[in-house]
Amino acid sequence: MIMSERSLSLAALTVLELSPPEMVEVAARAGYSHVGLRLIPATPEEQHFPLVADADLRRRTQQRLRDSGVAVLDVEILRLKPQTRVIDFDAVLAVGADFGASELLVAGNDADEARLTDNFAALCELAAPYGLHPHLEFMPWTDARNLVQAARIVAAANCTNGCVLVDAFHFDRSASHLDDLIALPPARLRYAQLCDVAGPRPSDMDEILRQARNERRFPGDGDCDLLGLLRGLPADIPLSLEIPTRQLLEQGVTALQRAQMALDKTRNLLGLL
Repeated sequence: MIMSERSLSLAALTVLELSPPEMVEVAARAGYSHVGLRLIPATPEEQHFPLVADADLRRRTQQRLRDSGVAVLDVEILRLKPQTRVIDFDAVLAVGADFGASELLVAGNDADEARLTDNFAALCELAAPYGLHPHLEFMPWTDARNLVQAARIVAAANCTNGCVLVDAFHFDRSASHLDDLIALPPARLRYAQLCDVAGPRPSDMDEILRQARNERRFPGDGDCDLLGLLRGLPADIPLSLEIPTRQLLEQGVTALQRAQMALDKTRNLLGLL
């Protein structure tokens, strides 16, 4: 495994067709230092590998992690909904901690911001003994729509382990601003998700969602000011490369090839900082 000063992690969505052990193998062969594990599916339709329920799958994944030297950066995706009982996430947190993850990806799907804030605070309290840092990821189709709103919710929750997750795609498509990013306390930013985005911002939210889940671009292949974004983040913050490219998948480009392209393009971009 090639090590670099900055931790670079392979996100599950980039190679969602792979089982967790296969994903760790691909990350190791490409030269990533970390992976992110999807413990809860983002949608009912996606292919899912039940790490929480399948002890043998966890064992095989742990073995690949040990053999390769790849570590787990984050686990995902916990959704805070109106009916959410935060305590129900305890088993997921325990599995994440067992894998050695330090970061936890959270989506806000509750239009009642006060309740969403309370549930985020409760999740932070539940996650603290596991050494996990919940990150509220803003996405324009959720109830944490942009950086300003996510930062407001995390600040109001007032938990030392509560953070905001900046994803370059959502930063662009939510029309968030670099000035607001720079104003965030660095302690609220422990990792970020990197990709590029092509073309103007669609007016149709369904199209934004389709692009987010299926058609992102490798760093440098789109129109985002990624250098400005990286300069607005804490220096050397770990980066999770979340770059689904369904078109390449359907063209037969392998998961290893796509993971390698993502890593190489990211390293090229980082060389410009």
